[in-house]
Amino acid sequence: MSESFKSGFIAIVGRPNVGKSTFMNRVIGQKIAIMSDKAQTTRNKIQGVYTSDDAQLVFIDTPGIHKPKHKLGNFMVNTATQSLNEVDLVLFMINAKEGFGRGDEFIINLLEKVNQPVYLVINKIDEVHPDELLPIIEEYRTKYDFKEVVPISALQGNNVDHLLQTMVNEMSEGPQYYPEDHITDHPERFVISELIREKALHLTREEVPHSIAVAIDSIEPREDKNTVYVQATIVTERSSQKGIIIGKQGKMLKEIGQRAREDIETLLGTKIYLDLWVKVQKDWRNREGQLTDFGYSEDEY
Repeated sequence: MSESFKSGFIAIVGRPNVGKSTFMNRVIGQKIAIMSDKAQTTRNKIQGVYTSDDAQLVFIDTPGIHKPKHKLGNFMVNTATQSLNEVDLVLFMINAKEGFGRGDEFIINLLEKVNQPVYLVINKIDEVHPDELLPIIEEYRTKYDFKEVVPISALQGNNVDHLLQTMVNEMSEGPQYYPEDHITDHPERFVISELIREKALHLTREEVPHSIAVAIDSIEPREDKNTVYVQATIVTERSSQKGIIIGKQGKMLKEIGQRAREDIETLLGTKIYLDLWVKVQKDWRNREGQLTDFGYSEDEY
């Protein structure tokens, strides 16, 4: 470790679907946050840890801030706003393709109460013409006095290294909070459940909204010790959603399982047998007990 070591905590905030999880996974170099083109994919704060020879940055990927429609939505927004007062630096990420909206105005009102430096990160620059960036920067500059404005493409990696170095420069000297090979503080069970949920969201597209959760029932090594047995349950709110997840003759559930298994094997570094079940729990997103069971407990924060 360098004689002058820097460290700090960084919150990533922004409207849904601006690319926060894609950025997190790009920085960490391994999938720890699920990615979907559906809004409100991330439901928990996910700490990703970036460590170099001279610095350690601990990222908190917050749920996209949006107008909540149920208790799960309230939890997601409260989680995001609480993060702003727990960190050394805030990244406000926007989508270069979208103009300034009411959601951005709501976030900026929150940022007015923050004493930490705030960077405006303009993501998805690979999807717009360079001439379009200056008007975006100028508009957002009139709304808030950002410490830095950094355009990036989290998907392609454009300017991400520059952003990382800029954040390191911003940090004060501090300890290495996590071992250098540590990439997240979430238990494996949580990451496995998120990987399964990601595949279900990708494959069902618009047919099944965010009214699904995944519970890990068991993770046990097989007798031969070369395979890990994972049993999980995908929970839906309606019987019609259960039918979509299972698919005709079980084909959809099988495809979800096959794709999730590949990511889980990469995560665990071993072969796994994934046993998926589907059940209905009506209106689970408005039931505090079930939210806690699925890991959405505000007490943790």
